[in-house]
Amino acid sequence: MTEATIARIRLFLIESPIKMARLQGVGNVKGTVKRVLLELTASDGVVGWGEAAPWEVFTGTPEAAFSALDIYLRPILLGKPVRRIRALMAELDRALVGHAEAKVAIEMALLDIVGKSSGLSVADLLGGRVRDTIPLSFSIADPDFSADLERMRKMVPDGNVIYKVKTGVKPHREDLDHLEAIRKEFGDKVDLRVDYNQALAPFGAIKILRDVEQFAPTFIEQPVPRKYLDVMAQLTAALETPVLADESCFDRRDMMEVVRREAADAVSIKLMKAGGLFEAQAIMAIADIAGLPGYGGTLWEGGIGLAAGTQLIAATPGISLGCEFYMPHHVLTEDVLEERVANRAGHVVAGRPRSRHSRQRSLGPRQRAGAGGGVRQPTSTSTNSVVVPGKRQRRPGTHNHRIEFDEDSGLPARAITTPCGYGSRICARLGRACPGRRPRMR
Repeated sequence: MTEATIARIRLFLIESPIKMARLQGVGNVKGTVKRVLLELTASDGVVGWGEAAPWEVFTGTPEAAFSALDIYLRPILLGKPVRRIRALMAELDRALVGHAEAKVAIEMALLDIVGKSSGLSVADLLGGRVRDTIPLSFSIADPDFSADLERMRKMVPDGNVIYKVKTGVKPHREDLDHLEAIRKEFGDKVDLRVDYNQALAPFGAIKILRDVEQFAPTFIEQPVPRKYLDVMAQLTAALETPVLADESCFDRRDMMEVVRREAADAVSIKLMKAGGLFEAQAIMAIADIAGLPGYGGTLWEGGIGLAAGTQLIAATPGISLGCEFYMPHHVLTEDVLEERVANRAGHVVAGRPRSRHSRQRSLGPRQRAGAGGGVRQPTSTSTNSVVVPGKRQRRPGTHNHRIEFDEDSGLPARAITTPCGYGSRICARLGRACPGRRPRMR
């Protein structure tokens, strides 16, 4: 039997509106977020999806991820066997330094294809699931704290009890007032966490963090910038509250250094930092040896990336502190998924594979029978706009993409493409003929 190879690659740089601004120590977001969607088609017709969601202040830019995939990695991918994932990922690492987000999108799509072909979920491919649900953490990061407090009043009765407060952006006194307000209203019913996103200077950080400890947070995440790993170690030793490393730990080498210096009590595992699901598991294996639990962090991923993250955590015992996979349900005005990865009683549900229709089930929530990665007839319902690199638009375009997910297995199943406002030449580069008109450009 001939081994399936990568036959076609399609890329979509999309810009998605968000419901509210987000204030975080390392940078702020409002209006929209950009990410890259990757569609791989195997020679046997099976389709896999991946997502690259960089953040310019954290890992890189979506435009750079798009270019990395389109210019440098595309020629390597075409014709390669879809099942030889580790060998291909090693080849990509030799060919291009960095660009972890672009590489994880490729690995997601390959695992999606292999899972659909074999009737297994990505969690099964990663060693088998150890949990079926994952506690969900929602981040308190709205510039309007009263709006976040009102969200909590609606979410807590539904079983959402983990909240991570973004601190260090507003004055310290205001941060303390917010923490006090949460504890006063909800008491010990909520699991409270604090994340500075590198906002504190080393000098004086210990005093600020000891003020925060009175509110009994489960952990304090990345209080000082990444480069001050010795300060992270000093804070870890001095505080009673566990310190969690995020920006200080991108890869296995970082993890080993965190362990060697005793610079954290826990670690945030993010696919966009790690550059792969296998790499994320390798990072967590080092943390396991040192007794450091993991937390499922994110940048600005939509449903594809978070479905992959859900499958990763379902198969990785050490990532036991929950996840912050709330973007599709609470922040994006609309995700690319036809149906979002399920949330139930404050948990993200990791879907299970079914025995039937195995070629169409790997990563995510639900698909219609026989979808298998096909493109649906155009509609006009989506708010996610395709962005053409190098062009500035007066307003977002209307070439939109939504992707159905498989409910049981864990990732995407098929794309839905809406009419495009770009010229046919540009749309041809995106992989389809264009019936629309070119929008006005600046």
